[in-house]
Amino acid sequence: MFLEKLHLVNFKNYKEAEILLDAGINCFVGNNGEGKTNILDAVYYLSICKSYMNPVDKQNIRFDQPFFVIQGTFRNNGKTDEIHCAVKIGHKKSFRKNKKEYEKLGDHIGNYPAVIISPYDRNLISEGSEMRRRWMDSIIAQFDKQYLNLLQTYVKVLAQRNALLKNMAEQRLFDRESIEIWDLKLVETGEKIFQKRKRFLNEFIPVFQKHYNEIGDKEERVHLSYKSHLLENDFKTLLSKSEKKDIQTRYTNVGIHRDDLVFEIKGLPVKKFGSQGQQKSFLIALKLAQYEWLKNHLKTTPILLLDDIFDKLDHQRVEKLMQLVSKQFFGQVLLTDTDIDRVNKIFSNNNFNYHLFEVKNGEIKKLNDEEKR
Repeated sequence: MFLEKLHLVNFKNYKEAEILLDAGINCFVGNNGEGKTNILDAVYYLSICKSYMNPVDKQNIRFDQPFFVIQGTFRNNGKTDEIHCAVKIGHKKSFRKNKKEYEKLGDHIGNYPAVIISPYDRNLISEGSEMRRRWMDSIIAQFDKQYLNLLQTYVKVLAQRNALLKNMAEQRLFDRESIEIWDLKLVETGEKIFQKRKRFLNEFIPVFQKHYNEIGDKEERVHLSYKSHLLENDFKTLLSKSEKKDIQTRYTNVGIHRDDLVFEIKGLPVKKFGSQGQQKSFLIALKLAQYEWLKNHLKTTPILLLDDIFDKLDHQRVEKLMQLVSKQFFGQVLLTDTDIDRVNKIFSNNNFNYHLFEVKNGEIKKLNDEEKR
């Protein structure tokens, strides 16, 4: 599976642009701020139905414009699919496959997988638990169609329960019968989500350790430690025990919406005790494991998006990635860099066939072999 053509209208800094892509390696070079990363983000949009950099859809519309459109032509085993994404201010986001509108965005997610390695990944370590839950959920949802429905149901029920708690506090009237109705629904969905997250991590962690051994230090044991209230007790009991606190705070204090992943190296949190090099290795291994897990479970090869990694990684880690490319572990690769000479050197030295695009002032130009040099 690969993206054959990408067409942008009013997306971020692009008024209009069209790119014909190769099934192999596609390199976008240019100065910072020219829009290289926006190309990768557009491909991510077509895969996951949202931006990797900015999840607020309307903020990805070009300045002073009312809409944006991203169109992509995917080719898989000789079959072509046209995917159309449109965001217009004041309207619902539209996703179409071969001119037919999806009833639910969840029906699209997982059909055209993509994995991005980006400087933004550091937020997985530095930011709060929501970022790590969202990362985990996005992987599971691409494979398990029921999972996204469970998440959406849980969020709605949680909002209703919290609204009831707030209303009861304002009215100074406790209505246990009404609370128990939402408790039942919360427990039903929350327990299923919890079990699916546990199963995913049991499968994922060994794959992650394998890739860390390749990218980082083989002697260092890494781990993703799952933190959940539901590891301590069943959800129904937890809600019962938290009743007084919920009434006082006016929101639900326990549940899978508070789950977290602790990234560990040698039994210690990476955030506090990992060196800069260890953190980089940790994140790359995490994304490579994500790539392999999706590749195996979806039975298709995801698109790999590499954003400005040659400038952020040392020579050893770059070489490890290139070894995976040479082994054809990856399918289509789209990458960005500011240094055309560096890109030419890396791929020429490894005898890779690659295509080079220059990005400048919102314009994208494919360079021929003479212009590459």
